[in-house]
Amino acid sequence: MLLVLLPAGAKTCLRSEAVSALARVGVTSVALVRDERSIGVVVEGWAFDPVGSAEAVVAAVSGRSRRARTLQPVMEMTLTQGGGS
Repeated sequence: MLLVLLPAGAKTCLRSEAVSALARVGVTSVALVRDERSIGVVVEGWAFDPVGSAEAVVAAVSGRSRRARTLQPVMEMTLTQGGGS
C-alpha cells in the first residue's frame, strides 16, 4: 500500500494512461480521499512494490509534482475481541 498526498489545489486526474501506468507496476486498487487541505491517492495490489514503484505512482497521479508526498504503512494489524475462557 502507498498513499500519495497532494495539496487540495493540486491537479490530479486518473486518465487511461495513468491507470495503465499504475497497472504496469502492479496496482490493482485505487482509492481517493480528500479533506479541505489535502487529496490522497491510496494505491495497493498483491504484486505492487511500494518502495520500488513510488516514483512511478507519483508520476502517474500527479505528473511528478514536487508538492507530492508519499507515505507507506509501517505496520498493519487487525484487532479482534477474544472470547473469555
